[in-house]
Amino acid sequence: MTAFEGYKILEIFSPWPKSETTFKYALVDKQSPIKINLNYNNFDGIIPVPVDDIVVTSTTHLPALELLEETASLIGFPGTTYVSLPKIRTRIDSGEIRELGKNEGINTEVLLELRPDVLIAFGIDGNNSAFETITNAKIPVIYNGDWVEESPLAKAEWIKLFGVLYDKEVKADSVFKAIEAGYISARELAKSVKNRPTVLSGAMHKDVWYLPSGTSPEGQLLKDANVDYLWASTAASGSLALNFETVFTKAQSADLWFNPSYYPSYEALEDANSHYGTFKAFKSKNIFTVSTTTGATGGVLYYEKGLSRPDLVLKDLIKIAHPELLQEYQLSFFKPLQ
Repeated sequence: MTAFEGYKILEIFSPWPKSETTFKYALVDKQSPIKINLNYNNFDGIIPVPVDDIVVTSTTHLPALELLEETASLIGFPGTTYVSLPKIRTRIDSGEIRELGKNEGINTEVLLELRPDVLIAFGIDGNNSAFETITNAKIPVIYNGDWVEESPLAKAEWIKLFGVLYDKEVKADSVFKAIEAGYISARELAKSVKNRPTVLSGAMHKDVWYLPSGTSPEGQLLKDANVDYLWASTAASGSLALNFETVFTKAQSADLWFNPSYYPSYEALEDANSHYGTFKAFKSKNIFTVSTTTGATGGVLYYEKGLSRPDLVLKDLIKIAHPELLQEYQLSFFKPLQ
């Protein structure tokens, strides 16, 4: 970001996979005594800051508003049903946050009525006609690229984008540094253990078992928890897609099993596929899931808050894999399968 007298230039690079696009925004200080004359055509948006009203489009964007104490600025969201953060949930239930449909087909009529100062979006490939309509109406659309980052801490660092928009850069930096310090401290603590349990992850979807690669953010979390993740040596930009036989051969005797899809219980897991019951982790009741830690309306808290709090995710993994460590810590996302 480049600072000038009375305004700053914010650039967002490659906010979706294989994107070569750079977006440029002018953030104009509302309090500046200097009259700023900028040509809208030179930017992807001109945004007066600090922003008063905002629309975000992913549950992963919501924790930043909570951490920066700006939840009152949220006026619209697509898919409000499963939002879990208490302050935002209360404002949804009271009608202060409007429902905007789905991200891929956002209700532009309602959004144009709301006219937020900025809309925070995420793009799979940059093709979204609704966002084009919104941009043409001179409502700035900023693409948040947190989801394409390759490390857990890099994902969490996107809170700094919101810090800029709310003129809370110092606070955002402080929040991130605290998360980073907690993560690094937990990682260093885990290095002290000698017993590294073997770990399996994921479950079957139709005929394919999806599980994280060793180079994925999830794979890095497992590495930093100092466990023996059985696919740690693999490298891939997305999930690994394997058949049952391949996974069974390698992981039948794994000590721990994380995130067997959305199955909430051993009974549901075995009902889906009786072969799951032959894994050691199933027999020893050492399966842990995030799917049962939900908010008031059933939203899975991990998928809302986990990206912004990798320190807590890592501590969960360490607490489970190395119970002699972090004895006073209470699990935040992971729970034993029921």
